[in-house]
Amino acid sequence: MDLGLSIPILDIDGGTTAIGPELASVGEAAEAVGANSLWFMDHFFQIEPTGLPAEANMLEGYTLLGYLAAHTSQIDLGLLVTGVTYRHPGLLAKTVTTVDVLSGGRAVLGIGAAWFEREHLGLGVPYPPLKERFERLEEAIQICNQMWDPDNNGEYHGKHYHLQETLCNPQPINKPKVLIGGSGERKTLRLVAQYGDACNLIAPSTDEVAHKLEVLRGHCDDVGRDYDTIRKTIMVNDLSPASDTRDEFVSAMADFAKLGVDEVIVFPPTGSPAAWIEGIGPAVEQLAEL
Repeated sequence: MDLGLSIPILDIDGGTTAIGPELASVGEAAEAVGANSLWFMDHFFQIEPTGLPAEANMLEGYTLLGYLAAHTSQIDLGLLVTGVTYRHPGLLAKTVTTVDVLSGGRAVLGIGAAWFEREHLGLGVPYPPLKERFERLEEAIQICNQMWDPDNNGEYHGKHYHLQETLCNPQPINKPKVLIGGSGERKTLRLVAQYGDACNLIAPSTDEVAHKLEVLRGHCDDVGRDYDTIRKTIMVNDLSPASDTRDEFVSAMADFAKLGVDEVIVFPPTGSPAAWIEGIGPAVEQLAEL
């Protein structure tokens, strides 16, 4: 099993001027311990699940990935996950392509239907009903796939988006994998089966993850997709690979690995994430043996 790292807290020890240097150190530390992926959030206000107020620090995600592209050389880079409402899909495809080219082919498109209504209303971003957001999500993935097809620069006509040209040069060095975030059984997991290279599930228990994966398998059967070609990732919020909980963490992850989970993504709960990451190297090694 691989370990991924997501950095949701940007209230960095030392204040605003310390954010850039600390995040550069995060990239160094993540690669040094052998983490597989490094993720940031696609938000403009801080979100309540972190335990911090909306007024806490937040940076624009794709600018941040461009910065990390220059401070890393191996690790995959993405947002967990891009809100489909925040960017026109044609511009999103070009933005992800830019990260891919500048990182030497390491960009991942994490994407979802978006949910933070306060953020939308606060910044004047349209917040359509859930049904429409899922329609836009499917069209956005279709548009990105078309823009990343060097043999198809033609038109795209959907219900919500219309592009006269899907021109994208340069093409990505590696066509970005599409990770679809969310656990919804009727819509989200169907989109994973139809379009996703990876899924990302919240992991409150092995029983719930096992159920979600069976639902995904059923959708794969329905659309003729090989279930085993989809990378399964989970997010864990309440258990840490830090030194005082490492054994419990690895033991719990062994149960998820038996379900076929390929990667667990964890969150440094601190304003000094680089030091925290440096301390979890043994857990990365133990996970790799599962």
